[in-house]
Amino acid sequence: MDAHVLANVRCPVCGEPLGAGQGGLRCPRGHSFDVARQGYVNLSTGRSPHTGDTADMVAARAEFLAAGHYDFISAALAEAARAAYPGGLVLDAGAGTGRHLAAVLDALPAAPGLALDVSKPALRRAARAHPRAGAALCDTWGRLPVADGSAGLVLDVFAPRNGPEFRRVLRPGGALLVVTPEADHLAELVERLGLLQVDPEKAERVAASLAGHFALAAESILTRALTLSPEEAATLVGMGPSAWHTTPVVLPGPITVTASVRLGVYVERSTSSQPAGGS
Repeated sequence: MDAHVLANVRCPVCGEPLGAGQGGLRCPRGHSFDVARQGYVNLSTGRSPHTGDTADMVAARAEFLAAGHYDFISAALAEAARAAYPGGLVLDAGAGTGRHLAAVLDALPAAPGLALDVSKPALRRAARAHPRAGAALCDTWGRLPVADGSAGLVLDVFAPRNGPEFRRVLRPGGALLVVTPEADHLAELVERLGLLQVDPEKAERVAASLAGHFALAAESILTRALTLSPEEAATLVGMGPSAWHTTPVVLPGPITVTASVRLGVYVERSTSSQPAGGS
């Protein structure tokens, strides 16, 4: 793990700094954590109650993202990051393959990055996503293995939102960038295949989950019409939560699918003014 990333990582047992040792990381109190041969470190403290993405789901996501279909999300995150970054670690909570984190780090040439996820197959890819990014296994619903006030940016893209921990690790003047699906996201596939629908009150629930810790400073709705081959549409279904509930189906194509997401920029409530918005 890069030294600049490691400086911000903490022992998940006692909270002490971690240093590099033979084959892993170790804190002054003797707690040690193995580094997998793929490059990520296991900072979990037991079996997580939350199930991460499977190897098949991660492979589907890597294939779909590599085709560039969600590059518009990466580009919007990079633009928001350039405007909001005050220095420090870029932390991606629920990073998946690390593609969005890599785009943000490309936009911030001096920034170190850390990908956190509960899925080992995802972290095997995230550990190689960018030269300045480390990767660690942990349950992002729990205490994050990161120092207080160490992150200038926290990214949360289609991932659980741990408001108290995001605020703890964020430095003064930092920002939380949250990407969530809009109600019409992938509507054509949802209708034809009976996929899981996005809660129409998703935006309100996201705001409520962060309200005690963050205030919305800006937001935008990002929408693209994606023209997908039948195979690409099947891959898209296979990378998301509906993969747990549906039998793979290949639709006749090409297929036009609406990709619609909301990007919210949040700041600490104590330092914010009236929220601003726009689309």
